[in-house]
Amino acid sequence: MSSQTSIPQTGEPHGPPVRKFLTLSFWLKELPFSIVLIITLAGVAYTSFSKQPMTGYWELLAPLIALICIASGWQGAKDYGQRLRLVATQVLHWLAFLLVMNLMLLQSVQRVFNAGSAGIAIFTLLALGTFTAGVHAFSWQVCLLGVIMALGIPAIAWIENSALLVLLAVAVVLGIGVVLWWYWHEWRAAED
Repeated sequence: MSSQTSIPQTGEPHGPPVRKFLTLSFWLKELPFSIVLIITLAGVAYTSFSKQPMTGYWELLAPLIALICIASGWQGAKDYGQRLRLVATQVLHWLAFLLVMNLMLLQSVQRVFNAGSAGIAIFTLLALGTFTAGVHAFSWQVCLLGVIMALGIPAIAWIENSALLVLLAVAVVLGIGVVLWWYWHEWRAAED
């Protein structure tokens, strides 16, 4: 017989508290990307329904994305030089984005663009800028965010062109839901 005591194996190398912590840690790491995605989707929705260019909104979002890119790439940068390069490339990248965006808002350019097309053009620049910033920071999350933003561009056009169709579809779904709820409510009352 062995003198060692046996430890019961639960099949989990780390107990439930460690697993919960690791899951919480994962969601906390993904929180900034989720927040930017929600803010972006809100901006897309507002732009598509109001048909206003919302330039200030995107100007505030750009530095936020820059900070997230820097934070995302910080651990991958091994030394001071790499971290300085990461910060410098992100700052220059987003300054270039803000410069081009403000050039598009000049009155001479606005004669060519209307408010709706300028808003979509700025949002397209933001999607491209986000994707390329993710490439520079070696962050797949930021790249994915840029792709999702890019997919929002045709979504804006589709929503603008089919708003009545979407409203009709929502009304039909709500109507069916009300009928089903009413039927279920009557059926439960009949059983009691």
